[in-house]
Amino acid sequence: MAQPSSIEEQAITHAAASPMLARTRAWAAVNSGTGNIAGLAKMGDLLADAFAALPGSLRLVEPAAAERVGVDGTVSAIEHGRHLHLSVRPDAPARLLLTGHMDTVYPADHPFQALTDRPDGTINGPGVADMKGGLAVMLAALEAIEAVGCPIGYDVIINSDEETGSFSSAALIEEAAQGKLAALTYEPALPDGTLAGARGGTGNFSIVVRGRSAHAGRNPEDGRNAIVAAAALAVRLSEAKGPRLAVNPARIDGGGPNNVVPDLAVLRVNFRPKDAAEIARARAAIDAAVADVATAHDVRVEVHGSFNRPPKPIDARAARLFDLVQVVGADLGVPIAWRDTGGVCDGNNIAAAGTPVVDTMGVRGGAIHSADEFLIVDSLAERAALSAVTILRLAETGL
Repeated sequence: MAQPSSIEEQAITHAAASPMLARTRAWAAVNSGTGNIAGLAKMGDLLADAFAALPGSLRLVEPAAAERVGVDGTVSAIEHGRHLHLSVRPDAPARLLLTGHMDTVYPADHPFQALTDRPDGTINGPGVADMKGGLAVMLAALEAIEAVGCPIGYDVIINSDEETGSFSSAALIEEAAQGKLAALTYEPALPDGTLAGARGGTGNFSIVVRGRSAHAGRNPEDGRNAIVAAAALAVRLSEAKGPRLAVNPARIDGGGPNNVVPDLAVLRVNFRPKDAAEIARARAAIDAAVADVATAHDVRVEVHGSFNRPPKPIDARAARLFDLVQVVGADLGVPIAWRDTGGVCDGNNIAAAGTPVVDTMGVRGGAIHSADEFLIVDSLAERAALSAVTILRLAETGL
């Protein structure tokens, strides 16, 4: 364990003076659920104003096209908010990527909208941990390294659709990740400060089954029951699960009156593969199940979806980045540990682009995605210092 250098101490002091708590309160007061386009527009403008204090070129990027399958089997476009992209010192020999998201899981009509200060030093509120507090930490760390003259270059991406899979921002993130020394993503750490290590992947599929309607009493044999076929598909796909592949048939949309053979069903299925081999096995299972069920039930089947978050293993470069963060934590008196998780985030896609990433550099907090979500206030300064010193050491010694 070593003492922080004088430059690092200056950066820590500067970061601690940042109005992180005030920013978190202001940003969490704006509802920016992924589907709340007006709220995301307001949030994007607030973030653009705040991050404009950094040098470089800042723009709000239009979302790429994305689509969804409705309960009636039709495919339609999804509207998303714009994404923030800041590029600082693009010609620097060493460059980083820092990412976060402005959207939350709470839609505009969700009852969880207010912030509550608790006597235990936490704040309960929508998005305070996931991840408006993390965005405040990121900005404070970058302000601090700029204040001490750090020469490293970096890109910042703050997307508007992370909570629903980053479909309209994945290409933007992948492009920004190319050639970077390392990446830091500001998802929240656990309450005790533990970081996420390896992550599994995820794939979400909507499988549309089209049968034939008929009277359920007069001529049922003329019908082709889409609900029954979708249920058969759900059972077949569930049988593909294994120790390294979770399969969750989550919902079947369709059906109608009891006296009509249903001619349409939409099966929603989530897969959680641990590695690339399991993705290949899952794809083969989907293809086989669809072919067999379509033949056995005389129905048409359309598969929509993808494995949009590849698994994130910890390779040698990622291990070195984790080690660096752990050493920085020890020098600051902040114990750092990590553990593997089944959750996914943009860190999965950054790692798949070949860039080592620590993707839980945000605040300490918990109960995310629920009305009990909380932020540990003291972790704002702690985590900003951790990021600032990590960036300074990456600039000085690399990986």
